[in-house]
Amino acid sequence: MTFNIKRIRDLLQNFQFNDLFNELGWSRPLQPQPTNMVIQNTSFELQEIAQLSGVTIYEVTSQHGKIPDAQMRKAIHKDISIHHLENLLIFLDANNTQSLWYWVKRDGTRQYPREHLYVKGQPGDLFLGKLEAMVFDIGDFAEAGKVSVLEVASRLKDALDVERVTKRFYEDYKAEHLRFLDYIEGIDDERDRRWYASVLLNRLMFIYFLQRKWFIDNGNRNYLQHKLAESRQRGPNLYYSEFLNLLFFEGFAKPENERSEAARQLLGTVVYLNGGLFLLHPIEKRWSAIRIPDEAFENLLSLFARYSWNLDDASGGDDDEISPHILGYIFEKYINQKSFGAYYTRPEITEYLCERTIHKLILERINTTAIQGVTRGRHFDTVEELLMNLDTRLCRDLLDQLPKISILDPACGSGAFLVSAMNT
Repeated sequence: MTFNIKRIRDLLQNFQFNDLFNELGWSRPLQPQPTNMVIQNTSFELQEIAQLSGVTIYEVTSQHGKIPDAQMRKAIHKDISIHHLENLLIFLDANNTQSLWYWVKRDGTRQYPREHLYVKGQPGDLFLGKLEAMVFDIGDFAEAGKVSVLEVASRLKDALDVERVTKRFYEDYKAEHLRFLDYIEGIDDERDRRWYASVLLNRLMFIYFLQRKWFIDNGNRNYLQHKLAESRQRGPNLYYSEFLNLLFFEGFAKPENERSEAARQLLGTVVYLNGGLFLLHPIEKRWSAIRIPDEAFENLLSLFARYSWNLDDASGGDDDEISPHILGYIFEKYINQKSFGAYYTRPEITEYLCERTIHKLILERINTTAIQGVTRGRHFDTVEELLMNLDTRLCRDLLDQLPKISILDPACGSGAFLVSAMNT
């Protein structure tokens, strides 16, 4: 089944989740009629929208029209899991403007909720990546027309248990960087070998972002992995010498009309990037017989596949437009500063500081104290809680207060703090 990006995006943005899962290859619900449950004196309507091999997907709405809090969500999931152990719950507000996708990872006796918020108006690139992992086509079904419950549950895990790029990524990256060094042959100088490992990993992270944004080879989101498999069919350990060097120095470094016919055939549709990242590096000029086996790249791509690679899931901008800002942002966020002489504050630090300051400022301006007999007070502990309880008055207050907030970075260098502030 082809993953129809436009169709899936439209269904997601219109909150047509029933049709969305049908488009993903899931089966129609076995119980199409809604049912009700009462949790802590609050009534909830459960609407089964899709199922496959015993894995059930429900839309859940509250009588109050609001998405329930974390404790209530946990209780609802516990109740549903008595009858449907493997499930995905989609909590909705009354106006179908907010959805919280709730899946629970089980590890022995422990349970770890995984929550993913999608708000109407977002382009939804992050969600499209998750939904793609839930696709089932005819090849996934056995001769009897069935797919195992373990396989369906595994797809949900792949889609919803993806680790975000945080401090753990840097730790994994550092460990993989050290392992990668041992695979590099043809560079006798230890310092150059370390430097070149950074150069290659930065190039590949950059490309990985592009492929996850559908920018390579007509939207092939597993371009690097597919090309590795094709390379292995042609022979062992050709990926670096035959494919990657061609991708770097002809694919991304030259306009299509300047590429060789062999490059066009091997690479497919690759965008031209007018930048220095894919020019021949001084190390590559100094050491002309570099060799790296396929196993090194298989390990690296396996690491990358465990993480969610999306720039942003916020509203605004053209999802299909490659701009210098986007490419520069990718490079700045994941560059190895020692190798390239670029120093900046790492994103987990800038994001944390911006959230602590900007979120606190917003809450201070929005929270109000009750005046007896005059107005009711309101208090939100987090911006997430605020967003879950939007109403007309609150939206009006936000529209009034947000434009009045100014951000100053007196020591602005790369602009990392300002970029984080904008995204916050």
